[in-house]
Amino acid sequence: MAKYSHISGTTVGLITLQNPPVNALSAAVRQGIVDTVKRALGDAEAKSIVICGQNGIFCGGADIKAFGTPMSGPPLVPMIHAIEAADKPVIAAIEGFALGGGLELALGCHYRIAHSKAILGLPEVTLGLLPAAGGTQRLPRLTGLPAALDLITTGRHISAAEALKLGIVDEVTERSTVDTAVKFALSVAEHMLDARRVSTRPCPCPPHLDALFEEAMLKVRQRTRGAIAPVACIQALQAAATLPYARGMEREKELMGTLFTSGQARALQYSFFAQRAVTKWSMPSGACWDNSRPRPIHKTAVIGLGTMGRGITVSLVQAGFSVVAVEAQEKQLNDSKRAISGMLQRGAQRRGLAPPLDMVTYSSSLQAVADVDLVIEAVFEDAVLKKKVFQQLSAVCKPGTFLCTNTSAIDVDLLASQSRHPELVVGMHFFAPAHVMKLLEVVYGSRSSPEAVATAMNLGKKMGKVGVAVGNCRGFVGNRMLKPYMEQGFFLLEEGATPELVDAALEEFGFAMGLFRMSDLSGIDVGWRIRKEDGLVEPGATGPAARVRQGRRYSPLGDVLCAQGRFGQKTGRGWYSYDNRHEARFDPWLQQFLEDYRSQHGLVARRIDHQEVLERCLYSLINEGFLILEEGIAAGPEDIDVIYVFGYGWPKHRGGPMFYASMVGLTKVLERLEHYHQVHPDVPYLQPCGLLRRLVASGSPPLHKWRGIIKKAHSHL
Repeated sequence: MAKYSHISGTTVGLITLQNPPVNALSAAVRQGIVDTVKRALGDAEAKSIVICGQNGIFCGGADIKAFGTPMSGPPLVPMIHAIEAADKPVIAAIEGFALGGGLELALGCHYRIAHSKAILGLPEVTLGLLPAAGGTQRLPRLTGLPAALDLITTGRHISAAEALKLGIVDEVTERSTVDTAVKFALSVAEHMLDARRVSTRPCPCPPHLDALFEEAMLKVRQRTRGAIAPVACIQALQAAATLPYARGMEREKELMGTLFTSGQARALQYSFFAQRAVTKWSMPSGACWDNSRPRPIHKTAVIGLGTMGRGITVSLVQAGFSVVAVEAQEKQLNDSKRAISGMLQRGAQRRGLAPPLDMVTYSSSLQAVADVDLVIEAVFEDAVLKKKVFQQLSAVCKPGTFLCTNTSAIDVDLLASQSRHPELVVGMHFFAPAHVMKLLEVVYGSRSSPEAVATAMNLGKKMGKVGVAVGNCRGFVGNRMLKPYMEQGFFLLEEGATPELVDAALEEFGFAMGLFRMSDLSGIDVGWRIRKEDGLVEPGATGPAARVRQGRRYSPLGDVLCAQGRFGQKTGRGWYSYDNRHEARFDPWLQQFLEDYRSQHGLVARRIDHQEVLERCLYSLINEGFLILEEGIAAGPEDIDVIYVFGYGWPKHRGGPMFYASMVGLTKVLERLEHYHQVHPDVPYLQPCGLLRRLVASGSPPLHKWRGIIKKAHSHL
């Protein structure tokens, strides 16, 4: 609702939006605005009007939960037009944030006053939509086209200071925004309003307008790879630049109509809610970490200052934790000091703050961590080394210290067995670079306590991570699913594909990097070392035995490449060749290498199209996801989708692997897996999972009903 009051002793009417927690523009709020604006305009004593929000928040925009339900209440566009057409000055007093429809409401006012800590933005594109209450038409009339293109196509939030610089707000205050707005309202009560109605202003157009939009279109297509909402945003802004306001509004409405019912909008809105759903999670005992109080953490430690350890240290410090950073090798320790200090200084500079360098204490001795509350071990990914570190930590740390391991695949139970308190051991699998990547897999084993899980999840949240609690198995969720995806890429090369063809298909689907470009970036030798530890690498193997391991098909392509010193970008050669700019280039040597390999193993190259690449790579990954759900390693499909969107580059506008499977149709996924398993019976993971079969037999229910069918009799959680 919206409440109207006449401010005593003034000629100002005050409209207060009331819909906690963010004053979303529900049907009741819109009706309240219509009614109170009408009342204020009819109030003879009120010469001007201030619109504010309850509890220090202006307006968070539309109620996303109402998307997809029949529209009720007054439409937003006529409501905003009525405010703009008012014959009394209307001032928006922006506190907290004005986002989406909330900012569009403010743009319809004649003046805007913002608190210095307020946040503004039009984030609709992140939900697969565009600002459809005049945002694409009014904003460029205030800011100019280049700034509007940036803000609307990215959906990024901006500070009040930047909003003032761009001309979005008229004044920024450190004091009470409402009091400042009331004082301002008194000063403009008699002002003419024609020039203050944004919709009547011309849209300032820079020279070479066509080139501006062409460049913007190229940027969003490169950045978002197949997402339709950013493209529609540009088209709406083109209308603002080239059409009268009324026709621009018609174009905005038309484009929004196309987006609103699109599969991409559904995927992005699903992803929005999935990110929140993964924070609510139960253990097999019935204990919910969300209801288990995390223990307060004040002092932390990071063991091992390689690339991951440095990033974790920076993340902890930026979250306000003091860190004891331990590295046994003196040269590595000194290099790490410089690297961490540099990252902290650059981060502080971006935020306009002083670098918190004094929050890190460096040491070469584990004894330095004796009094910390939580340790994150980040040494080299070697089970023997990690076991030794856990033995030492168990002896050094005070009772009750949480021992966390940043491992991408090693058994958490194995490491917990080295501790005197295995219930305090959990995995915290960060993703590189750890101070940038949002995903955190919190892995717990058979003896991890709810308190330990709660503490790790809470720590991740404070570090700005999207934490997902997962069970303990080889590779956990993300890397376990990545294995069949990678293997299918190798098999496709054996059968006639090229790295360029496979990567093009995946990048066209929406991945920022295809399988082989990603492999080169992370280092081909990473997987090679893991395969060596698993006993899969057999140098010198020839004949049929070279392509079989443990009774199933195996491709030694990556092994042979690594044996020749081709590790990817870091060596300048991998699946591609690289120059100093790290740009992947076609390598004639690799083409000849594949031809020789096929000839050596009696393989005849055949034509492979993009559809086969997508089906084999993606459906094998999805099938592994169903196995993970069946085994209880992940609590639900949302967990898997959040992991893949935030950690593995799955295109957000496709929702995640499990959402994508539901959109494609589970029956189709099942049929294609059955087909490929018949063609490749020596690849066991192509055999459709029992859970997938049960879901199809149950009529392929919508994704939110899968949990009712998932059986967890043998849950690993």
